[in-house]
Amino acid sequence: MLTRRRFLAHAVAGAVAGTIVSRSGVAAADAAVPYLEDRGWLVGCWTRPWAAYDYRVGFDAMTEAGFKHVALTGAKTPTRRVIAVDTTIEESARVGEEARSRGLAICNVYGGGVSLEKGPEGLRKLIDNCAAAGAHSVLLSGIGNEQTYESCCRTVAECCDYALSKRIAVVLKPHGGTTGTGPQLRDAAGRVNRKNFTIMYDPGNIFYYSKGQIDPVEDVAAAAGLITGISVKDYLPPDNVALTPGTGKVDFPTLFRRMRRDGFVHGPLAIEMVKPGDLAQTLEEVKKAKQFVEELIATR
Repeated sequence: MLTRRRFLAHAVAGAVAGTIVSRSGVAAADAAVPYLEDRGWLVGCWTRPWAAYDYRVGFDAMTEAGFKHVALTGAKTPTRRVIAVDTTIEESARVGEEARSRGLAICNVYGGGVSLEKGPEGLRKLIDNCAAAGAHSVLLSGIGNEQTYESCCRTVAECCDYALSKRIAVVLKPHGGTTGTGPQLRDAAGRVNRKNFTIMYDPGNIFYYSKGQIDPVEDVAAAAGLITGISVKDYLPPDNVALTPGTGKVDFPTLFRRMRRDGFVHGPLAIEMVKPGDLAQTLEEVKKAKQFVEELIATR
């Protein structure tokens, strides 16, 4: 099945190549969408390493580690996310205030799986919450299954128009299924075909969801020109992504060089996971990961 899906993804990618919005093609949206502006490399961290705690614990740790950018995902809340579809506007605004008070800018908001099959309401609500928090993008981990993929792409396109009115980008991250590889990400971008729709590449997930069979260093070429961020995550077989970047199988230096060559020259670099431990250990691992990413940026 994996081989068949890869074949189909490559075939479809070729068919839609003429309609793809390349990274250079989103330049017209830069002024309207802060996420797409050239503000250099934005080294940040997801809240996932502190998902078992109140999100402010993660914010404080990031501040201590010297981060200026944060991406929101897991936290100890009723929704298990810092901001989700069911988060209120007032709560979302409070999250934004907490981030700004610590000097943190919110680059990405992942609110969990959004039920695109039910229409645009859920994603529109998440976009509203993102805007209330002063965040720059909402992030999707998928676009439907094989039966609903086409209709869900149309829903995402409709929501991109709504997000653009609020100066927000809609970002897709590979997470298996119909959008788990570079060719599939390219196909999704071609179908959505909106200037504020973009890709955050996740090399750890490319390995993880292919059971180690697809190397992101090779896969990333299929999404060249579409990527505006990286979720910095490593991988060790057979299924471990809970490790500090630079200690696993992902060849980050080669991957980063190839991405730069293909036009990825600025954007968020958000550390997603580190080796688990208590709060003190997590902070030390996050600091190591930050240093690793900063050294990666400095290497040509």
